[in-house]
Amino acid sequence: MTHSFPVRVYYEDTDLAGIVYYANYLKFIERGRSEWVRDCGVDQGALKADQGIVFAVRKVDAEFLKPAKFDDLLQVTTELVALGGASITLSQEVWRGEERLFTAQVVLVCLHDTGKPARLSPHIRAALQAASN
Repeated sequence: MTHSFPVRVYYEDTDLAGIVYYANYLKFIERGRSEWVRDCGVDQGALKADQGIVFAVRKVDAEFLKPAKFDDLLQVTTELVALGGASITLSQEVWRGEERLFTAQVVLVCLHDTGKPARLSPHIRAALQAASN
């Protein structure tokens, strides 16, 4: 199942030419990932407070295809690709209508607040898998 999250491009997201600054695509997909996790039923704040567990980006493989511009209404899509013992691999894209503007493969890792790897709990694994079917 593909999760979709709307993002409006504001002036602050653009460069002098009115084109979205490249680093802001990473912010857009971060918002999309956060909403995907929330919609899967995982409360990241409670996870950190109760278990000392956080998700961190380990790897991003991104491709910029076409520019987004000021006032565009975009859709950030997020789809689960794989669940590892302590990792989550996602495919994310940014769309303007039917035009794909940006694509990324993102690997998240599950960490203890000490920075050491943590296995995905059965509860989190089940929530992410259920929401992705």
